[in-house]
Amino acid sequence: MKSGTRERDEIRENGKGVSGLPNIKSAKKRVLIGKARNLRNRARRSDMKTAIKKFDAAAADGNRADAEAAYKIAVRKVDQAVSKGVLHKNAAAHRKSAMTLKLNRIG
Repeated sequence: MKSGTRERDEIRENGKGVSGLPNIKSAKKRVLIGKARNLRNRARRSDMKTAIKKFDAAAADGNRADAEAAYKIAVRKVDQAVSKGVLHKNAAAHRKSAMTLKLNRIG
């Protein structure tokens, strides 16, 4: 079961539904879809930020091998966030550039 479906079912079970908002059926569906997307995007953003924090921690320790492994994972997460529309490509370039500079300083 997808997370969006679970969220939609949870909204319906709680009796909250989409009350106080649109009366049109398709507009109600869009509200539910937006909530599901919001959850998915929040999870992706959280994963990305966690990967970046792990890289920062490895870089702060000065362990080049751990930092390189964490760097690869963090860059992959940032690129995934861009492809899913969670992060703008220029913001991603900025983050990746900062991580690369930090990695090169470990030397």
